[in-house]
Amino acid sequence: MNLKKSCLFTFMIASWFGFSQKTTIQDSQSKTPISYATISFGDGQGIFADDEGAFIFTKKLYPDVDTLYISALSYKSATIPTSKLQKTILLEEEISQLDEIVLIANNRKFKEETLEPYLDDDYYHCWLPTIESEIAVYFSNPNDKLKKLSTIHFPITLESRDWEQRKKKNADKKPFSTLFKVKFYKNDNGKPGDVLVYENIVFRATEKKGDSYDLDVSDYNIIYPENGFFVSLQVLGYTDKAGKLLPNKKYKELKGRDGGIVKIPTNFRPLLPFTSEIKTHNTFIKRVFINGNDWVQFKPGSMDSSLLKTGLTNYGIGITYKVYKDE
Repeated sequence: MNLKKSCLFTFMIASWFGFSQKTTIQDSQSKTPISYATISFGDGQGIFADDEGAFIFTKKLYPDVDTLYISALSYKSATIPTSKLQKTILLEEEISQLDEIVLIANNRKFKEETLEPYLDDDYYHCWLPTIESEIAVYFSNPNDKLKKLSTIHFPITLESRDWEQRKKKNADKKPFSTLFKVKFYKNDNGKPGDVLVYENIVFRATEKKGDSYDLDVSDYNIIYPENGFFVSLQVLGYTDKAGKLLPNKKYKELKGRDGGIVKIPTNFRPLLPFTSEIKTHNTFIKRVFINGNDWVQFKPGSMDSSLLKTGLTNYGIGITYKVYKDE
């Protein structure tokens, strides 16, 4: 490499690191990485750490962000000024009162029941997933029998490459590879409350899996609570072919009518179909910097949505569970 090229390469590297910072989020005691932690910005946007607890923050992409809000399941949140961002962020574990574990004998008899997901391939009936929103759906307990969750069925809408062929089932679909995070919540007076499961649960959806992703949760030993539960879905972002989370920018900048810059959250594929067939309002939405980061029931009068205006009130997740016979 000649001197001119060497100097240019050095300048490019210096410029890159002058604008960007790779940071790893770790447990303060074990120093192990904390996977898929949330890095929120004060303007309502955010990014996620990957499976190794790493994320890249760059002033070039986020020039007006001066503070990062770091949060992760079962850890105390942290507020970090971007001017003091280090290569490692340590989070302290938050001690919680865990529920008593129910042990079920392997030979205990059961029957399996399924609530089918509500599928829809109409693009106009769909929620557009964004980083800054989390969707939770409530499931009531139909009886007092012991039940354990087996599978969660997440409906997704596939988009045709050719718009004219969109209503044909065999039409070639647009490719995507998207990582989602799943959480389970207790029912707290009709709203999502404390978490039921503290493990990180993620899955990667692609167009090859069809219009419903079936997530096996049998290993998490989730016993159906007496007063029901919530299951939530949050998009983490696009991945590479190996399933590694990509550091994508999470909003678009558009020029507003007054000449100023308006930030629009990036919509990720796949789309999530909503339904009008569920008569109760079982769906809740949460956004980091809206309504005090509290859950809002998805119903008319609670929020403005084109889906609500057309009578689409719920994200139709399905579930499969084992019902155990009395011993």
